Amino acid sequence: MNFSKYLRFAVVGACALAACKGGPPTATKPGKYSSTTGIEYNTEEGMKVSDYQGIPDGPGLVFIEGGRTVLGSAEEDIAMTHDNLERTVTLASFYMDEAEVANIHWLEYLHYVRKDSSEEFYQSALPDTTVWARELSFNDPYVDYYLRYPGFRYFPVVGVSWLQANDYCTWRTSKVNERLAGEGDEGSSSGGGGLFGRKKKKGGDAAEGTSEDGGGTKIAIENGNTLPNYRLPTEAEWEYAAQALIGTQETGNENQENKRIYPWDGRQVRNPYGKGMGQFLANFKRGRGDYAGIAGSLNDGAMITEYIYNYPPNDYGLYNMSGNVNEWVQDIYRPLSYEDVEDLNPFRRNGFLDPSEKYDKKGYQSLIDDHVRVYKGGSWRDVAYWLSPGTRRFMAEDSATATIGFRCAMINAGSNK
Repeated sequence: MNFSKYLRFAVVGACALAACKGGPPTATKPGKYSSTTGIEYNTEEGMKVSDYQGIPDGPGLVFIEGGRTVLGSAEEDIAMTHDNLERTVTLASFYMDEAEVANIHWLEYLHYVRKDSSEEFYQSALPDTTVWARELSFNDPYVDYYLRYPGFRYFPVVGVSWLQANDYCTWRTSKVNERLAGEGDEGSSSGGGGLFGRKKKKGGDAAEGTSEDGGGTKIAIENGNTLPNYRLPTEAEWEYAAQALIGTQETGNENQENKRIYPWDGRQVRNPYGKGMGQFLANFKRGRGDYAGIAGSLNDGAMITEYIYNYPPNDYGLYNMSGNVNEWVQDIYRPLSYEDVEDLNPFRRNGFLDPSEKYDKKGYQSLIDDHVRVYKGGSWRDVAYWLSPGTRRFMAEDSATATIGFRCAMINAGSNK
């Protein structure tokens, strides 16, 4: 009996030694046995350790390598808000949509919501197309046609509130992970997919910490074969991605010797190079009453919004990080956020250190409370000042306009960079 016991330990030791010859265990190659107990994985009684090859590719996402940056505006504070003072911070790497969420994407969302959800929720997901209506302007065609006419398919969706944009992120997480789970073995989700985007299975909910796709496949975080949550980017992530200072770096130089006013080089909004010389690099309002230039020589070429892949991308490969539409970010607004938030992955989720009671909204002395959210980037209706990534404005989270859209972001799961 003692002999068989020793033989078993010898076999485990030999297996562990063989594993060591191949190098220490990693997330993608954990080995057959535990490196601390020697117990075998994936047996009837052992712990399940699924195959993991790294985070799958998320549709539409671009990798944003993190690092140190200086948040805040390099422009003169013409509004005298003092709410974007410069501060050095570090951000972890993350993913972001290469372009704004477009009308066709929102129509896809409405299609599945109508199939799988209540009529009440479907109605709440409809964009406010009346944001185009103006008493003293003939924008009536956009009210009826902008969202649904095929020619506008890849123009950014507008009339969407911050709350609606968050619901879209939840639905998108659910749908993408259902597809990934259906393509392979058991997938995983960060648990935030939600169920309003699909019907619940009969017989009760899935177990806590897991969900199920339409085919009954269990989705768990531990399996690592599906994606973390799609979400709105934090203000710091959005600004960092818009700066795209990776394009100003020299190999081996840790000093950030150049900063950009806009998501491109130079101090101007026109292209200084090549065949496109003199052309505007973003869709914005050039001046009072001037949205696009003159007939026969239209410059930015857009009286309203524009194709989401128009204009050159920045050095991260992101389109329209300035102009076209402003974009919602996660943060609630406070004037002193840049001073208050931490210097690693800064984010303001509530009024911590700066409570809403300090602001007299009920007495009409302030517009600030815990339900106003930051938006950034400038739009087709804004002057060039708002194209600078450091500028910031805010609006109620349940409000919408014809100048605000959004794009999604995602953590770089399984990495410390």
